[in-house]
Formats: sequence, C-alpha cells, structure tokens
Amino acid sequence: MLEYVTDAADPRLADYTRLRDVELRKSLEAERGLFLAEGEKVIRRAIAAGHPVRSVLTTRRWLEPLADALGDALVYVVSDETMSGIAGFPVHRGALASMARLPLPPVEAVLAPGPRRDVVPEGPAGPADAEPVAQPARRILVLEDLVDHGNVGAIFRCAAALGVDGIILSPRCADPLYRRAVKVSMGAVFSIPYARMDNWFTGLDRIREAGFRTLALTPDQSVTSLDEVKMTDRVALLLGSEGDGLSSRWLAEADEAVCIPMSSRAMQAGVDSLNVVAAAAIACHGLMRSGARS
Repeated sequence: MLEYVTDAADPRLADYTRLRDVELRKSLEAERGLFLAEGEKVIRRAIAAGHPVRSVLTTRRWLEPLADALGDALVYVVSDETMSGIAGFPVHRGALASMARLPLPPVEAVLAPGPRRDVVPEGPAGPADAEPVAQPARRILVLEDLVDHGNVGAIFRCAAALGVDGIILSPRCADPLYRRAVKVSMGAVFSIPYARMDNWFTGLDRIREAGFRTLALTPDQSVTSLDEVKMTDRVALLLGSEGDGLSSRWLAEADEAVCIPMSSRAMQAGVDSLNVVAAAAIACHGLMRSGARS
C-alpha cells in the first residue's frame, strides 16, 4: 500500500525521525519494539530472517527495486529532500524500513544444537530436499561491554563471514539491531544466532557448563599465541571493550588467555595492539582453523 508524503514532520513517519539522536532512538525503539533497516540488501535480509515489516520509507527511485520483497507492506514515498529532512542526513541507499523485533532467544538456545541447512546428510537426498541436521555450536564469540554500535556490527559481519556459530553479548553491549550496527554488518546480524546474558557475574559459568573452553583475547604478548593454542571441540573466544579490553574478572575466569602475535618492530615503536574489529577478524580466522564446517 503506497502513501505519498511531502511533509517531513508528518506524524505517520514517527518511526523514522531524529535518527542521529542515539539515546532517544534507543528508548524509542525499545518502547515500540522496532528497529530500522537501511538499504535494499539489508531490508531483504531482515525480511528473510522473519522480521515483520511495520512500514517502509523510500523514494521513487528505490520503490521498484524493493517492490517484490515488500508485498502488501505500508510504503511511504517521499522526495530525496524530504527523506534527508526526516532522517537528518542523506540516505544514500534510498530506503528505510521499520521492522518489528523478534523475541531474543536465551543464551542456552544459542549454545545448544540446532538445525543447520548447510549440513547435508549422507545418502541419496540432495540439497533441495535434505532435512536440516542438528549440530551443536562449536565456535562462538562472547563480547564484553562493547558499546560502539559500528564495532558490534562489524564484528557480526566478521563472525558470519568466517563461519562462527553464534555470539553471546554481555548485558552492557551495544544493541546489534540499532540502525548503525545493522548497516555496518550489511545484514549479517540476521544470519548468525545471538543472545544477551542477563547476569554478567555468572555469564561465563553458563557457557562453560555447556561444554565450552573459554579463551580470553588480550594484547599481552606473554600469553599463548592464538596460532599455537590447542582448540578443543567447543571453544568460546572472549573479546573485551574498545578501550580497556576484557575485565580483570573475565581474564581471570577464562580457561586460557591468548594473544595475536604482534611485530616486535611495531611494539618497539609503541604500536602494541589492534583495534577491536581488526582483532576480531584475525581472531575469528584463528578460531575457525580447526572448527570450520564446509
């Protein structure tokens, strides 16, 4: 259903206003149970993941490319100028969708076995008619207090691209469904299971009880290199906040501390660490070296 809107202050567009105001948006989105997807690819991935469409805000140019994915969704069509006035910035990908959030699963659901359609059973059945095969999560990330939405989105993209099975967030981590996180992840937040701890103090206990060996990533070069650590069947890699890294509590509770080897020349020049996204990408690659599924 199409509705043409010319006024950026039209109350029908309330879901899309003041997108630069992070604190307002966080409270508004929690209150209304929504999140925003930006751009055709991300909107399609959100729909494919089962998120109901509340409405779509787009320009005439982007209406046709999205039409087949939107069905009978309510679509507000505006000019480029009106779009920028509503969002507060140029929307280069031409479309925003207000999507309904789905209930977040408990931590145990991410750690437990689940159906995977990328695993085809042996026998005559081909990929088209093969039943999902239940396999347990073997490689997961655990994020402690990452507060930058862009960093969280980028880590989700790294984890999804490299085959990590799931992500667990500490209670204070940024929301993966905040607009910037979704945008930076290019929709990867919809392709990898994740859950949020309800208790930071006992969070690692629940992960270990599920059979995971916990590895704490640290810039400390005196600990075991990630290249050399022994990977068991189930491994959880802990990543800390942007500034301080992992808390002393989680470092002490982890089964083993690990590091990404740094160049000695760089260390002498004062470059002693990587930013958290670069570290996550390298660490995910190392984590999957003995746990990847084809």
